Amino acid sequence: MSTVKNGDTVKVHYTGKFDTGEVFDSSEGAEPLAFTVGGGQVIPGFDQALVGMQIGETKDVVIEPEQAYGERIEELVQTIDRGQFNLGGVEPEVGMAIEMQTPQGSIPLVITELTDATVTLDANHPLAGEPLHFSLTLVEIAA
Repeated sequence: MSTVKNGDTVKVHYTGKFDTGEVFDSSEGAEPLAFTVGGGQVIPGFDQALVGMQIGETKDVVIEPEQAYGERIEELVQTIDRGQFNLGGVEPEVGMAIEMQTPQGSIPLVITELTDATVTLDANHPLAGEPLHFSLTLVEIAA
């Protein structure tokens, strides 16, 4: 039986959980995720976990932050004066995802705290700093 190697196009069913057991993403009930292993389409630890797997095999792995979305960087959390913050009439809410335009392109941000005077914005990926637990089932290796 063939095994997964870098450059293979694969289809995988997966469930991703936090340390607490809470599911943050899953392909259950949907089409399996299709991508090229080593192609930079998924986090590095996800790619690496599939190498050597055979069709039908299931594997549970823990992917540490450095092989996932990196560690949290506190410098990417900024608090600004609410008067400088304008969503075009939309009232900001904690958890709201927004984008800020810069000369280098768009930066995704999440509102993490609100007071009457300030808005706190976080540019870290929501999964940064988290060890991610995945259950992976290899469905197909494309020829």
